[in-house]
Amino acid sequence: MSHSSIRTTVVGSYPVPEWLIALPSQQALIDATKVVFSIQELAGIDVVVDGELYRWDVNHPDTNGMIEYFIRPMGGIRSTITRSDIAEFRRLEGMGFRAAPAGVVEGEITEGTLSLISDYQRARACTNHPMKFTLTGPHMLCKTLMDHHYGSQAEMAMGLAKALAFQVAELDPEVIQIDEANITGHPDEAEWAAAAINVVLDAATKAKEKGVHLCFGNYGGQSIQRGEWRKLISFLNALHCDHVVLEMAFRGYDELQYFKEELDPRIGLGLGVIDIKVNTVESPELVAQRIEQAAKIMGENRITWVHPDCGFWMNKRSIADRKIAALVKGRDLFLGR
Repeated sequence: MSHSSIRTTVVGSYPVPEWLIALPSQQALIDATKVVFSIQELAGIDVVVDGELYRWDVNHPDTNGMIEYFIRPMGGIRSTITRSDIAEFRRLEGMGFRAAPAGVVEGEITEGTLSLISDYQRARACTNHPMKFTLTGPHMLCKTLMDHHYGSQAEMAMGLAKALAFQVAELDPEVIQIDEANITGHPDEAEWAAAAINVVLDAATKAKEKGVHLCFGNYGGQSIQRGEWRKLISFLNALHCDHVVLEMAFRGYDELQYFKEELDPRIGLGLGVIDIKVNTVESPELVAQRIEQAAKIMGENRITWVHPDCGFWMNKRSIADRKIAALVKGRDLFLGR
């Protein structure tokens, strides 16, 4: 695989336009989605993303809907949270990243009224470009829930995975991407997390490519998880995906030595070269330098994608748009285009 195969994409989210928040409607959502696609297409992004605008909920702005959007429609999960639920949740180990559970699992998890196919079809009609569709993975979702049914997080994650699998089986994008932002801080959960994620990946038979995005969290420029990539290599190798989408620009590229030595060659490396945790807009020269630095560590032809570290939902639109443009120009500069 030559360097010419390095493609550009964005991770998923885009800042919700203020006019969509002020006057939400289906037509406004369609118009906003077309704007997000157009920004990427004009910049030269190879595989565009819808911006996840359909998930926006004014009551959950701190998660951009990446949790509640999936949890609340599912069967078997109570989303009305009581004072005693909150007290119980706060006694659980490892839940300090949330003030309250997203829901309480009281029975077998089903897909309920969740309809990713509707959201995908709405977005698909807004562009003729190769498109990526994203969803939050079963490990991340299970870490926000309180279990009163399954008896273990591993079983609860598998229940979530089966519900999500029914959904992704109907989707046929260029790329389907599962987002996991909690496993990076919990490598001891890798075995059961990978098993659940693979159930979803295996169901996505209509997608041309399958990716998994992993980061260390992002809220107002803060990393939520503490961890090391070297402890996750065996987890990555267990995934039934075509490529991984990794946070790298914020952390630096020294950790890539572990990927060079141990990452399964069948898995393409998606390299974060845009730091979304800062407002400074990278120059194309800096982006090209980051790709070159990584290529020197990894060796020839291991980098298949370049992208931002995470989604853009916490950035200003003017910042996000300029970073998207710099991403493509930097990739092109590296390739000598």
